[in-house]
Amino acid sequence: MSIFTGSAVALVTPFINNQVDYKALEKLIQWHLEAKTDAIVVCGTTGESCTLSKDEKKDVIAFTIKKVSGRVPVIAGTGGNNTQEAIEMSLFAEGIGADALLLVTPYYNKTTQRGLVAHYFAIADQVNIPIILYNVPSRTGLNIQPETVKELAAHKNIVAIKEASGDLSQIAKIARLCPAGFDIYSGNDDQILPVLSLGGAGVISVVANILPDETHQICELYFNGMTNAATKLQLDMLDIINALFIETNPIPVKAALEIMGKINGELRLPLIPISDSNRELLIESIKKFNQSMGVSA
Repeated sequence: MSIFTGSAVALVTPFINNQVDYKALEKLIQWHLEAKTDAIVVCGTTGESCTLSKDEKKDVIAFTIKKVSGRVPVIAGTGGNNTQEAIEMSLFAEGIGADALLLVTPYYNKTTQRGLVAHYFAIADQVNIPIILYNVPSRTGLNIQPETVKELAAHKNIVAIKEASGDLSQIAKIARLCPAGFDIYSGNDDQILPVLSLGGAGVISVVANILPDETHQICELYFNGMTNAATKLQLDMLDIINALFIETNPIPVKAALEIMGKINGELRLPLIPISDSNRELLIESIKKFNQSMGVSA
C-alpha cells in the first residue's frame, strides 16, 4: 500500500529572529490540510534541514505530527551522511508517530553503490515504518543507480523513491526493474506528468508550498483519466515552477510565501534573501499565473 498518492509538500521551515516560527508553521500546516495536500514532508531540503540543529529537527517533526493529527501522512526527513545519526533520527521520528521516513543519499563523503545498500539497510533494519529513498544527485554528488534501487527495494521497509535526478530514462528503468508496489515519486515539479505516465504515485513538491491545490489537482486529474486537463495544468504552472528555481531552493519559494503573506521569508546562512531583480521576476510569474487562472493578483 502506498504511503500516499498525489501531492506531498516539501514544507519550508519558517523562521523569525533565527528561531523556528511555530505560529507560521501551524498556519502553513492548516492551509495545506484545507488545500488538499496529500502528505506533508518536514525537515527535507526545502525545510533547510542542513541548518536545523538536531533538537530543532526533533521539535519540528513532533510539532507537525501533533498538528496534523493523523489527517494526512507526515513524512520525516531523517537522512544524512552520518549513518548512525540517521538511525537515531529515524528511530526518534518513528517513536513519536511519523508515518514514513525520507532518506537522502549520503552527501560529501558520498559512497559506492555497495555502500549505499549497506547505509540504507542499516537504517531500514532498525525501524518498522516505510522508507522513501531520496535521489538528488545535483545536490549530493551521488546517484542511486536503477540496479541499486532494485536491490534496495527488496527490503520490506524500503517502499518508494523520490527521484530528482531529472533523468526520465533512469526513472523508466527503475519502474521496469522494481517490483509492483514500489512507488516512484517525482522530485521535480516540471516532471510530475512524465513520472506519473511511467507509473509514478505522485510528487514530493516545492511548488506545492505556494500552489497546494493545483499541485494536488495535476495528480488527481491524471489518476481520474483526465490527462489533457492534467497536462494543461502542468504546462500552465511551468513558468512559476521555473521561477521557484531561479536561485537555490528554498530561497525563491520562501520569497514567494512572503509575497503571499504566509511567512516573513527569513532564511539561515549560507542562504541569503533573493536578489531584487529575481524577486521582481518571481512577483511577475505569480501575477501571470493568477491571471491565467482567473484569480485577482
